[in-house]
Amino acid sequence: MVEGYVCSSDGKALSNVDVLVKDTKISYGQVVRTDGDGYYKAMFHLHNDNFGDPLLVEAGGEQKNLKVEFDQKDLESERKIKVNFGAGCEASGSPAWIWWGGGVVVAAAGTIIGMKLVRSRRKQERGKGKSQRQRKA
Repeated sequence: MVEGYVCSSDGKALSNVDVLVKDTKISYGQVVRTDGDGYYKAMFHLHNDNFGDPLLVEAGGEQKNLKVEFDQKDLESERKIKVNFGAGCEASGSPAWIWWGGGVVVAAAGTIIGMKLVRSRRKQERGKGKSQRQRKA
């Protein structure tokens, strides 16, 4: 499998971009299109004798020349090659600001809950103190 992301120079995902993936030794290739996140995936049936074949990947007028590489002894794992185009377009996860923002929200919620628990315990302790004083009188 050849997969990756296509993004603009400012890191924004480019959708509906044609990506050519071609094993130039055997003249087999295919054109796939990026999705809304700029992700594409092309499937090939690779045998051990395809190891080292020249691979051409082209998107948006940019070409990358690679060689087909994988562990020839590993017959179980999927053979993957990752090829990205553009700057900072590794969109395999949520943007960092979501994680930081979520962390801040969780920390704030924990602080508020903790403060409420402390206040409620203080009220309970005050209430116990008053009832003990009333019994003595």
